[in-house]
Order: sequence, then C-alpha cells, then structure tokens
Amino acid sequence: MREPSRHSPLAAATAALTLFLLLLPSAKCGVTYDRKAIIINGQRRILISGSIHYPRSTPEMWEGLVQKAKDGGLDVIQTYVFWNGHEPSPGKYNFEGRYDLVRFIRTVQRAGLYLHLRIGPYICGEWNFGGFPVWLKYVPGISFRTDNEPFKIENEYGPEGKAFGAAGHSYVNWAANMAVGMNTGVPWVMCKEDDAPDPVINACNGFYCDAFSPNKPYKPMMWTEAWSGWFTEFGGTVHQRPVEDLAFAVARFIQKGGSFINYYMYHGGTNFGRTAGGPFITTSYDYDAPIDEFGSIREPKHGHLKELHRAIKLCENALVSADPTVLSLGPYQQAHVFNYQTGGCAAFLANYNPKSYARVLFNNMHYNLPPWSISILPDCRNVVFNTAKVGVQTSQMQMLGSSNEQLLWERYDEEIASMADNSLLTTTGLLEQINVTRDTSDYLWYITSVDVNSNERFLSGGQPPVIIIQSAGHALHVFVNGQLSGSAYGSKENRRITYNGNVNLHGGSNRIALLSVAVGLPNVGTHFESWNTGVLGPVVLHGLDDGKRDLTWQQWSYQVGLKGESMNLNSLEGTSSVEWMQGDFAGQAQQPLTWFKAYFDAPGGQEPLALDMRSMGKGQIWINGQSIGRYWTVYANGDCRGCSYTGTYRSPKCQTGCGEPTQRWYHVPRSWLQPSRNLLVIFEELGGDATKISLVKQSVSGVCADVSEWHPTIRNWHPDSYGKPEEFRRPKVHLHCAPGQFISAIKFASFGTPSGACGSFLQGACHAPNSHSTLEKKCIGQERCEVAITPSNFGGDPCPNVMKKIAVEAVCSPATQPLH
Repeated sequence: MREPSRHSPLAAATAALTLFLLLLPSAKCGVTYDRKAIIINGQRRILISGSIHYPRSTPEMWEGLVQKAKDGGLDVIQTYVFWNGHEPSPGKYNFEGRYDLVRFIRTVQRAGLYLHLRIGPYICGEWNFGGFPVWLKYVPGISFRTDNEPFKIENEYGPEGKAFGAAGHSYVNWAANMAVGMNTGVPWVMCKEDDAPDPVINACNGFYCDAFSPNKPYKPMMWTEAWSGWFTEFGGTVHQRPVEDLAFAVARFIQKGGSFINYYMYHGGTNFGRTAGGPFITTSYDYDAPIDEFGSIREPKHGHLKELHRAIKLCENALVSADPTVLSLGPYQQAHVFNYQTGGCAAFLANYNPKSYARVLFNNMHYNLPPWSISILPDCRNVVFNTAKVGVQTSQMQMLGSSNEQLLWERYDEEIASMADNSLLTTTGLLEQINVTRDTSDYLWYITSVDVNSNERFLSGGQPPVIIIQSAGHALHVFVNGQLSGSAYGSKENRRITYNGNVNLHGGSNRIALLSVAVGLPNVGTHFESWNTGVLGPVVLHGLDDGKRDLTWQQWSYQVGLKGESMNLNSLEGTSSVEWMQGDFAGQAQQPLTWFKAYFDAPGGQEPLALDMRSMGKGQIWINGQSIGRYWTVYANGDCRGCSYTGTYRSPKCQTGCGEPTQRWYHVPRSWLQPSRNLLVIFEELGGDATKISLVKQSVSGVCADVSEWHPTIRNWHPDSYGKPEEFRRPKVHLHCAPGQFISAIKFASFGTPSGACGSFLQGACHAPNSHSTLEKKCIGQERCEVAITPSNFGGDPCPNVMKKIAVEAVCSPATQPLH
C-alpha cells in the first residue's frame, strides 16, 4: 500500500515478498547469503524448514507442534501472515487467539528455532480470498496484484506477473525496492519469480526443485515449498505422497547444491470457521504432512525425514564448502561428490531408474541402490541413509468413541426467507453475491414472486413447469412456497451451476426463494477479485401456457445470511433467544435448513478429538460459540488403484478414500472445551440425522515395522576411522505407542523373508520360528521397545547367505485396558 493513512497500516508496514526473521538469543545477529547458502553470523548453513500456519491450529497447540518440528530435525518454522484475519475490517485489528502472531513467533524463539516469515500479504494457501480482506476489493480504483496506485503487495507472483506483462514487471520491481528499502537487515525472498531483482533471492515451489537455478550465480538455491502432500477439495479424494519420494526429492535438491528446504506443509492443521478458500477446499488442511491435522506425529513420514535431516547435517561442512563433482555410475545412476579443503568428503549416490535396483561401483566399493533412490555417504564410504529404505515404524491411527454418552439433541427450524421482511434489499434484476454479503455470511437469499393464472393447464393434471437457473456457484437450494424443490452444486472442476427441476406452483402468487451458498472464495488466479459468485441468471420458467417466462429482470429481494445467524444461535448467549424443539428425532423425516444443539462433557485423557459427521449432509459446526468450520458429506470420486513411491509424483498419484466422504472427521480443539456442558450447535442445509453424530478420540491402534538386517544407520558412521576396517553395527527395530498406551499384543512377527505391508504381512519361505515370542518378550506391556536385528536374537540364522529382515505388527492399547 502506498497510502497507509487511507488503507491498511499492516499492508504498508509489511507489504511484499518473504522475510527471513531470524530470532537469536544474542543481540548480535548477522544474516547474509552467498551462492552456497544463507550465512548466519558468518557461518554458512544448510537450513531445514517446515510450514506451520498459526491460525490453522490453536495457541495451546503451538508449543507442542514446534517442539515436534524441532525433534524432527528442523531449524526453521515458516508461516504466512494472514491479513484478512488480522484486519477483518478497515482499521480494526485482531492479534488475539489464533491470530496472536507475536505469541507464535515467541514460541518459535523459545524453542531455539529460526522463523521464515512470508509476509505476503497475498498468500494463496488455499485460504479464503488468498488472504486478502474482502473489503480490499471495494477500495476505489484497485486492481489486485498489478501496477496500480492503491495496490502494492506480493507473494508467488511469477505466473501473474507474466499475465500482466509490463505492468507486472514494473510492479514486482516496485515491491522489491520497497522491501529492501525497509532495511530489515535480513534477506528477502520471492518464490516463483524468475526475474526477482537484486538483492532479492528468487526461490522454487513444487514437488521437485532440483532443476531450479537462481537467476544470478551469487544467490543460493532455495526451495520455499517442498510439497509434502496436497490439499483436499470436497468431492475429491485424499492425496498422499510417499515419504520415500519426498525424501528422494529433497536429497536430489541438496546434491545439486540446494541449501534451504521448506516442507509445505509440516503441519497443515484446520481451516476453522470460513477460512477455507478454493472454492471447495475442505475444513481439514492435513496435507499428508509429517504432523497430522490433529497434532499427532505421522509415521513413517516424520521419522524417515528426521533420519534424512540427520544424514544431511553430517554432510553440512562439505555441502557448504565445495561444489559437487558429478560422476556417471551407469545409464541412470550418478554420484555427486563434495570434497573440501580439510580433507573431508561426502557423496550422494543416485539411482533415477524407477523400475529396478542398481549395483554401482564407487570409490572401489560396491553399493546397491533401490529404484528411485539416493544413498547418502557423509564420508564417501559408509551409507548412513537411503531415501527408499524406511527403517522407522508405521503408526496406524483410528477414531474411537470418546464415551457412551448419548447426545440429547434439540432442534430449531430456520425460517425460509420471506418478502414480507422489510429489512430486505429490493431491486430489479440479479446481484452478484459477494457484492451484497461482503462475505459476512456464506448465505444469500434471492426472493421473487410468480403469479400463475388459475386456468393454466398444468393445474389440471398437465406436466408441471420447469425452472432453469444459472448460477456462478457454489451451491444452490431452491424453495417454492416454503418447500425445498431441489439443490445443485458446483464442483472443484467447475464451480458454476445449472439447476433444472420441476416446480410445484399453484394458482395465484407463488414465492420463489433461492438460497445461494458460497463454499470459500477463490485464492488464486488472474484478477480473482473479479470472479463472480451467486445467482446471476438467467432464471427462466418453462411449461406455462404462454411459453417460457424470464424472471431474471423482474423485482428481486435479498436477505444476507440466515435468521439463525442474525440471532446468534451458534453462540452461548444467542441459543437461549428461541424455543428449541425437544424429543427423539431418530427416524423422523429429515428437514432442510435446521439448527441442532446439544450439550456434552469434555472426554477424559489427552487424545485429539473430532466430530464424526458422516450422518449429516452439508452445513457448519460451532462449539461454545467458536466455529469448527464447514462440513459436507460428499463422496469422493477418483482413482485409488495402488500407489508406488517410484516415478515422478503428481497430485493425481496415490489417491485414497474413493467412495468415502471426502471429510468425515472434524477437529475439535481440546482448548475450546470446558469440563462440562459444552454447547455444540449444527446448522444443516439439506437434512441429516443428528442422532448419529458422535465425538471421537484419535488414537494409535497399532504400529508396524519392516526393517532389513543391513538397513543403513548413522551409528555406522565413524568420522575418525576413514579408510580403516569398521565393525558393522546391527540396525534395530523400534516400536512405540502413543503416551498413555502400551503394546498389548504382537499380531505378526517374522525374521526371515516376510512380504506384504503393514496390516497384511505374510511369512516367507524363510522364517525364524521364535520371531513372535522374541518380540512378545521384548515388547508386551511396554510403551516402547527395541530389538537388534541379529540372528542371535531369533535363535540363529534361519537361512544363511540370504538377505533377511524383520516384519512386525503390534497392537497399542490404553494403559487402563487389560492385555490381549
């Protein structure tokens, strides 16, 4: 913003690019860069970062999330700054609760980590309106993300800059000069901006960034978004990215000279309230991240990446001191070797073949490389990590009922909008939805009347009339004379709607009320601020005696939001303002536009909580007046046939959840609860069975491991014995349940040549008979256990001269539960 007095001080003070805010205990802090790396206090650093967005979790979760990130080997936490959360209306600021940015920064600082602050304030991020406050759209003369006087802000600008041509180039230069002129003392970054002007560093976003090069030879290679998974849209499947491929992508970037990697996301979290963008982005923003939506560690992703980070850090001195020498080891195999002046050496051995193993010769030693993998050798001799060999456990998560308490529901029927309401806006023709609502509600009523002659043939048994409605999205419910005639929805592929359905009209005056529903505002696209939402027509009746009747340009009345919203039925205070119907609603006909409320006590324990909403249709959820978000039980359509880590990853690969609700469980933060009498309010658009809603706990149901007897481990790296014979230290299988749980049973165990995966292991031709008893002896009754993978632990070698491994599946149970 060039005019902070007229618009937003937040935008004026923080308008553009990405800032490295490095929080150190010492007052002296120098941050620069050269072609090799970011330099902190004179020292080049390989920096591992992860995105954690503060509004997508609660302040009570932040400390645990940051600590889990640190335990995972991260140096940096990255976050956007969410302008529309901080300035919801001009000059009115919010830095409290989930938007307490200062508290979040201090939490990162206390953990001893750095902060990578993506100021934006345009953030994209699948966030409502890309992080812009909707009121910005109505600043006179504004045009988003290009060279015009009211607007000067940026992030991820490359594709838009190309679309805007000279104006885009002029704008990005202004943004860079403004940022650098603030004299923050730390580097600025522009991601997805190939022509970022000096001294701003241009950076890469994507599933892979090893082909990226900065636009000047004296800038470091930075990867600001290494996508750990992908976002989810209502009606779509859940996308997963195998950790073997993610680790492979990171190792490829490092071996090419990359020195900064940020996982987007490291913890995805939840789009609470109406913050989800898209449209059609789900309330869950899990992103298949190393820490899941609920704050639980996702294994094996978290653990395998932790081992990768340890291996990279062992190579840090070599990586920041030398350029790699690239050696060919075969048609699809390479070595990147880093030799530095003090005599050290590190190597990355890569097999790019997605289909077969490769045996390569390097430094007069043979190495076996799995398909699509990289081995890391911090001393150019010992393999301490391979991206495709996962040695950490897989944790199986489940949702279990939190109690036997049956929720006692009460109901209130939303009033269908009436033209008799004198608070309505009335005008000729159809209005764009956001121009009317200013995004204060997802809902806008479009109301008109239709007069029908009592002599119409359809009133005497003929075919009923048909109404065809064109809408710019995102959902539409059609009511005729107070009764629901039908609904229609846009989709992630096409947000626009064509509704075509019969209408039940009678002689005389008929009221047609169209409830248009937004499902998140767009967050990306050229001039997305100009994209339309709502019923823009035409709206045409067919089948009357005089042919078709165009209703588009007749008089329409508008009601912003629901009556229940205006009465604050979702709040602790407002819920007592109306009389709720009590009784057993099970088996009753399901009503559209219905409010439900119930009270519940907070479940014991510390496990994350969620609401199981599978029995409901579409609507919103509040607990103690705070919005959980939108829910929509729409079933996922996609291709869920198998998943291999090998080969180039794209978001259509490795889909899950076909034929299931895109989102079934909705996160309930424990910090929002009081010990007893918590108010749960549901607004249901379509009609659902509230009696089947349940509060569930997330817990670890079981853990698995599948580890080779020759699995690479950092314990076999001996920096003081380079070139000398070394004793190989056997790897171990590690199992651990969640805190408050213990291992109650061993479902499967085999040391030999087992096959299959977690939940479907099978014994092979080679099997140590006492595998099961060995694991039981070591693990039953323990929260965690470890067993060295050596024949002596399993009664001898069951098949000499054969590569063996241990596969195990264990059951985790609450500490209060008896042994199986």
